[in-house]
Amino acid sequence: MAKTKADLPTDGMVDLHTHSLLSDGTCSPEELVRFCEEAGYRMLVVADHVGLSTAAVVIPQIVELCKSLRGKMSLKVLPGCEITHVRPELIRRAVTLARSLGAAVVVGHGETIVEPVLKGTNRAFIEAGVDVVAHPGLLELSDAQLAAEKGVCLEISGRKGHSFTNGRVLDMSRRTGARLVFGSDGHAPGDYPSRRMAESIAFGAGMKPEEVDAMFVNAEELFRACGRVRR
Repeated sequence: MAKTKADLPTDGMVDLHTHSLLSDGTCSPEELVRFCEEAGYRMLVVADHVGLSTAAVVIPQIVELCKSLRGKMSLKVLPGCEITHVRPELIRRAVTLARSLGAAVVVGHGETIVEPVLKGTNRAFIEAGVDVVAHPGLLELSDAQLAAEKGVCLEISGRKGHSFTNGRVLDMSRRTGARLVFGSDGHAPGDYPSRRMAESIAFGAGMKPEEVDAMFVNAEELFRACGRVRR
């Protein structure tokens, strides 16, 4: 049976999309975790940017971090990655590599309107079966429909610039049934919102309270499912 709001805490964040200095964040992975622990997070994915050239260097370090923290804190942390600016025809290969290296949650850097992401990237990520397409920009209806069919989640972004199209992503989700999750896309202290702030960002995109509740249910279910697969 699917969880409801009554089954989940409302005072802790579930964030599937954060960055450390292993890519373009400002904190070490340990610092990132500590900031989020202090902020009351319950579940966290460290999802640094990778491509075919860097995945083998970055992902094992995140895996090692998560191993070292297991059982030592209430905050649960999973190793992930955000495949970024990989050409669409190479995305499936990059996803396979990321999973083989231990990324429990694979995020795809979608077609945000504030970066020069190649057209067709959203589609390629969905076809490759990533867990989340981050900030998918002016998402096409057919791609949202495929995401719904394949169980790929779409991100409501907390990141400046990337969040400009949250309303479009919400509309596509409503029309297709594609599941939404929240990602802070945090890069530095101050980027990791409280649960209340994340809800406010979602309300600002036009989400209804029940849709916001469902978004966090989706995020927790995805986190738990990916954690089980990893173990």
